Amino acid sequence: MKNKVLIVQNKHICDLNISPKECVSWVNESFRMKYEAQLPAKISVHPQGNDFFTSMPALLPQPYRFFGVKEVCRINGREPALSSDILLYDSITGHLLALMDGDWITTMRTGAVAALSIDKLKKSDAHTFSFIGLGNTARATAMCLLSLYANKDVKFRLLRYKDQADSFIERFQEYTNALFEIVDTVQELISGAEIIISCITDASDLICTDNTLYNKGVLLVPVHTRGFQNCDLFFDKIYGDDRGHVCGFKNFSKFRAFDEFSNVLLNRNPGRENDKERIIAYNIGLGLHDILFACKIYERLDKAQFPFFMQEKETAKFWI
Repeated sequence: MKNKVLIVQNKHICDLNISPKECVSWVNESFRMKYEAQLPAKISVHPQGNDFFTSMPALLPQPYRFFGVKEVCRINGREPALSSDILLYDSITGHLLALMDGDWITTMRTGAVAALSIDKLKKSDAHTFSFIGLGNTARATAMCLLSLYANKDVKFRLLRYKDQADSFIERFQEYTNALFEIVDTVQELISGAEIIISCITDASDLICTDNTLYNKGVLLVPVHTRGFQNCDLFFDKIYGDDRGHVCGFKNFSKFRAFDEFSNVLLNRNPGRENDKERIIAYNIGLGLHDILFACKIYERLDKAQFPFFMQEKETAKFWI
């Protein structure tokens, strides 16, 4: 039996011109199907130091007919350090449909998840976004925020690091509703912040040990989770994309209140109830987002024009 498998490169996905607003819509859709999908726990192995390979399987519910696995790895010293690939299958026939580059999907779904959680959990009058870490994930988050608030002025407060703040501003200079401020210290960034978004990928120490700098009503979004363990102990509410992702945190038993973010979207949890609550959103990453993105992209491709390879499989019942 021969099976046609598409080879989908990062350039092919970028050429589809998928909008940031559509990315936010897709993560919203995937969060809402979480309790109908099959989402086994991700598995990680560590070849050396802090390097890792993590496997993230997900089976989409009916009427979707897709299963997929994302393999993401981080290798210290490689540029970029993070990279990922996705295998997409027809869950009815079991046929492999596509081998996809996962880097655009990973980056944009991560930014879209951050933007969606901000939109649903921020206090009512918040419009200033304070960023720590200004790489691709921060840029994706900013793109999604600007798509959600296209008719409002949006202010980005940026922590200076090398020339990244200036590069970030240059990247978004065409957005007429984007305003910018650069600050020089973490303390200055956090003091008075309405929304704090951390996109740093590694932190061995606490980002800010002065708990008094976190104002009432602040929303904290540690995209890569590191550096804010002190906030676990005094913030009013904590939401996560999956209980299994955070139940191993050393302070989990001390959280004042915890629930999964999907329950907020499904109106099973009220989310923010007033503008004084301090809230953390720990969205560590669901394979469900990646596979829904992959299936949407697969359905949008002009398959007749795409590179592919023919996978030859045995058809006889007994072949050894």
